Amino acid sequence: MTPDFLAVKVGGSLFSRKNEPGHVDETAVSRFARSFTKLSRAFPGRMVLISGGGAFGHGAIRHHDTANNLSLAALTEATFEVKKRWAAQLRAEGADAFPLQLAAMCTLRDGAPELGSPVLRELLDRGVVPVLAGDALLDERGGLRTFSSDRVPEALLPLVTGRLRVVTLTDVDGIITDGAGGDRILAEVDARSPEDAYAALWGSSEWDATGAMHTKLDALVACARAGAECFIMRGDPGTELDFLADPYDAWPSHVRSTRIIASGTD
Repeated sequence: MTPDFLAVKVGGSLFSRKNEPGHVDETAVSRFARSFTKLSRAFPGRMVLISGGGAFGHGAIRHHDTANNLSLAALTEATFEVKKRWAAQLRAEGADAFPLQLAAMCTLRDGAPELGSPVLRELLDRGVVPVLAGDALLDERGGLRTFSSDRVPEALLPLVTGRLRVVTLTDVDGIITDGAGGDRILAEVDARSPEDAYAALWGSSEWDATGAMHTKLDALVACARAGAECFIMRGDPGTELDFLADPYDAWPSHVRSTRIIASGTD
């Protein structure tokens, strides 16, 4: 299918070393921003960029005071710093981009995100590229809970009309089936029966505070069951991403990915 709306999530490992507090590779951000700006022209008013937390976000989660729920406010502050940098680079490349704080627009109800503000929709209607990230969201009991950037596409589901494509850019080609350092990937996952995909997952790095590939798969399975076409694939700041606007069967043959769709929606 040709997508009507594109949500691109760029993993923190692609522009930041999570074990170095405050580290951002500005060159990588700049080069990615060039590709994302070109994509935004193919999806005017129909694209969202989602940033991983990198060293900022993961550090805030790892070091918060578990006895004080409001200490997770540090995550809100940290991820806004990351979003500011992405939005500035996108604007430098000619895209109208604006960082939005998810905590100000969204709450959790029974663990699911619920948008309560029209701001995101109105920015899109004006052709702006919203820049989002994970955050600390209020739940129905008034507590703060960590909400991974991998799950942000779930919050977009009620907002999008037409065909939604969610692309998660990470440091591997997809879901690896032969263990860490392996080369075989799972090319396609049926979101209605994803058991083989979950069985292929392995442990995450000690520096990952948000569930790594397991959280990615959870979120993309949920999106695919709602009708989205989802991908996990390698991101490289020097690679053109124009093909993300094309039908999947027209992608370059060298591109590797794990595609996640619900049976019957292809």
